[in-house]
Parts: sequence; structure tokens; C-alpha cells
Amino acid sequence: MNAPVLTPSIDPRDRGGPAQPLLSVSGLVKHFPVRKGLGGQKQVVRAVDGVDFETLKGETLGIVGESGCGKSTTAKLLMGLIERDSGEMLFDGEAVGSRALPWRAYRRQVQMVFQDSYASLNPRMTVEASIAFGPKVNGVPGRQAVERARGLLARVGLEPKRFAGRYPHELSGGQRQRVNIARALALEPRLVLLDEAVSALDKSVEAQVLNLLLDLKAEFGLTYIFISHDLNVVRFISDRVMVMYLGRVSEIGPSDAVLAEPAHPYTGALLHSMPSLDPDNRTQVALLAGDPPNPIDPPPGCRFNPRCKLAAPVCTQVEPPLDPVAPAHRAACLARQPGSGHPEAPAALAAA
Repeated sequence: MNAPVLTPSIDPRDRGGPAQPLLSVSGLVKHFPVRKGLGGQKQVVRAVDGVDFETLKGETLGIVGESGCGKSTTAKLLMGLIERDSGEMLFDGEAVGSRALPWRAYRRQVQMVFQDSYASLNPRMTVEASIAFGPKVNGVPGRQAVERARGLLARVGLEPKRFAGRYPHELSGGQRQRVNIARALALEPRLVLLDEAVSALDKSVEAQVLNLLLDLKAEFGLTYIFISHDLNVVRFISDRVMVMYLGRVSEIGPSDAVLAEPAHPYTGALLHSMPSLDPDNRTQVALLAGDPPNPIDPPPGCRFNPRCKLAAPVCTQVEPPLDPVAPAHRAACLARQPGSGHPEAPAALAAA
């Protein structure tokens, strides 16, 4: 079989006109309880601490940030792998987990590809069985589920006759990740979460998988949330970029705008930390000093203020809102917000 047994998941209503949100997240919070010392006082790690964003139909939203900023925890919350403490998630206008859209129905439309391609697969199941398992559980007849699995194997570049009966340990890392992508597509989802899905691959295989993801997105009308620490990869695949720092969104906007003209000092520091092959473009100065603050006890005001070169007294007193700095481009920086009290902020706008 040369083509997967799949139909494009794009809704005909999505064609033409302005893009509409597929997934809307508001006030998403997840705190993990910890103890400080032996018999110490209970505290919480503020892994995700009030995250708001939208994913538009048909786009790729890239999420970037340092390790520990809350990227992967956000993905697990979106997938329902861990329970959120508070916040609202709307999928195509329906509240996730409500009577109108229970979790089981939501998960059929949202799938996830993880970083560890080996741990993501059952070592006792063949490739074909792993891909066909989801459809079978959701009521697809066995023969049809197997045909779908074989078709998807062919679509991701793995010959069914050679690979259908293999086990995960018999595959390379790139081949296993192709299997995971095929398995994610087996339920014909509308949204796919990709959590560091190519970071464990070598560069040649990474490029092949990224091109495969772009082809699948166009063919099946998919929407992606792509999480990565590699800004070059995010620049290549993403339509919009969301930057996270210490459990919150610091900047979000079109990929070209955010990565070419960052509005938040943290985004600028991330961009300057990117390695360059040009010997004349290699910086010898640490542009971002220190480590992120303790998520158990984040600093008051702007959470980036202890490491920010633009920090002013107001930055330790006021928590910056995620306000517009350009069309479709928002940043949580007081230096960008008129009337914020920051010495570098634009003058307050005159009332219309």
C-alpha cells in the first residue's frame, strides 16, 4: 500500500478568511508540592503559573525557553497527562473536560510525539501493532486499523513489508520517531503536540523529519505545537513563537517578528546565545548571566529582573502584563509599555 488510509483533518469551515483559534488557553496553572529540608515546611514549585495563549487553526506555534521554564509541563497539561490546578482550555470553542467535550473525545483530536522515541513505544509490541492500537481502542475494526497502520508507515517513509513486524529495539532513533509520528496520526487528529521531537536525532535525520512534518501538516491540514530549545529549528518550522520564562509567557508573536526584532530582553538573550558557524559572529561575552531564579520562590515583579540589563526599580514592584507591542505581537516587558513607570518606556499615549 502506497498511501495512508487517512482523510485530511482540516475543517471545511477553516478554508479562507482569517485564522481562528483551535486551542485557547487561559490562566493555566500547575504547582508541584515539595518539602524544604527534613520535615520542613511544604512549598510548591510554580512550574506553570498563569499561562495564556491561542493556537490558530493550521499554524505551527513554537514554544521556546530555557530548561525548567515550563514548556514540557505545559504540553502535558494540554494533553491531560497531568491535571491542571486551574485555568481554562477551549478546543474549537468547547471547554475541554466538559460534557460537550469530554477528555476521551478531546484526546482523539489531539495527539503527542515525545522526545524519547524508544520509551514512547511498547517494547513488546510490533511497529504495526503500536500504530493500530489507538484506532482499535476507539472502535476501528481490526483489519481497517492494520491497513491504516501500514498506510501510515509508507507515508512516513518506512516500507511496511520491512518494518511492520519489527520491534522498537530493531529500529534506529530516526525510524522510531517516524513510527511515533505515524502512531500520532492514526486517530486522524487535528492538533499534534511535538515535545522536543527532533532534539535527540542527528542533524541529517533531524532535517528529514522536519521536512516530513511540514509535508504531513500540508497534506492533512494539521495544527502543530512545536516545543524545542533549538531556535534554528523553531525558526524553520514555526509560524508564531511563544517564549516562556519561569512558568510564564514573556513574549509571543509571528516568528519573523519575534526572532528578528525581539521585544523582550530575555528573547534577545536567547537569540544571542545561538551558536554560529561564522567565526566572525561568535560572541565571547556571556550575554545572559546567572541561572533562572528558584521556581519555589520567584522574584517579585518581573521574574526576569534579576538577570535583565534593562531592569529598573519598577520592575521589582510591578508584574508586567502581556501587552501588544506591534500587530499580533505581545511582550511582558515594562520597558515596552507606555506609562509603565519604567525610565525607558515610551511616553504615555494621549487619550483619543
